[in-house]
Amino acid sequence: MTAIRLPRPLQANLERGARELLEAGGPRVDFEQPPGEPALVGPDSVSWQVFRNPVALIVGGITAVLLELAEPRVRHGVWDHTTFRTDPLRRMRRTGLAAMVTVYGARSTAEAMIAGVGRMHARVTGETPAGAAYAASDPELLDWVQATAAFGFMEAYSAFVRPVSRADKDRYYAEGRAAAALYGATGAPGSLAELEAQFAVMRSKLERSPIVHEFLDILGRTDFLPPGLKPFRSMFLRAAVEILPEWAPPMLGLEAWRLTAWERPLIRLIARFMDAMVVEATPASAACRRLGLPSDYLQRHPLTPSSSGLSRGPMNTAF
Repeated sequence: MTAIRLPRPLQANLERGARELLEAGGPRVDFEQPPGEPALVGPDSVSWQVFRNPVALIVGGITAVLLELAEPRVRHGVWDHTTFRTDPLRRMRRTGLAAMVTVYGARSTAEAMIAGVGRMHARVTGETPAGAAYAASDPELLDWVQATAAFGFMEAYSAFVRPVSRADKDRYYAEGRAAAALYGATGAPGSLAELEAQFAVMRSKLERSPIVHEFLDILGRTDFLPPGLKPFRSMFLRAAVEILPEWAPPMLGLEAWRLTAWERPLIRLIARFMDAMVVEATPASAACRRLGLPSDYLQRHPLTPSSSGLSRGPMNTAF
């Protein structure tokens, strides 16, 4: 892949925007420190490629939340105990920063942040309107959140950035096990087969809810995209629905939320262009420098198809 740097004025604006986005997500994290300290996964992992692509993160993150909100205990834990309804942008940025620290942060930084998240989760308990008790520290719910997040990011990357082989998907899910365990998700899937099995088990526990539509309505009014992509906000929402498992849109009442014929190649074009861009201020570039690698290391060493064959679109027929 040829790395792209924009003309100086445009690149400067891009760098400033990346820094502002990180700072708006919570306490400042220096991904270049401490020098030489590894992350929970390494720079040659599938995860480092997937998480550096903003389209995969945005689209996949929305997909994950749609699946999470289908589980009633998770739904009320999120809706009743977070600021998403009142300050969705800040909530999304905080969640995005946590993902960046988990993947690219120095191990000591990631472990400290995850421990803090665990302490917050320990205080979140409640009861659904149907009378089901829930706790944010429940391993079953943590496993579901981990599975849906991992699924969303991977399927968005595979659908819109570049197809990912089943073998590389297995690598990706295995890479996430260590971080998932730190979060308390000790049963998180470590392979594609384990993810499929988990979705099969959880499917009977999921249900339609008007909160899913409220979530999409809130995003439809929120400027969650970078300035140059704001006109495509509704397209990103439809892309997130499109990569759901095939049974999920009917269950959630989202059958009409589909990309048009011209939107699908457009979002792929945007995703692939952004995948080639080098932004020095991003966590991925900074983490490369922390390890003594050039900022464009990941652009120079993109994920390539393995000998196992490609999965050319969303894995939405497997479960």
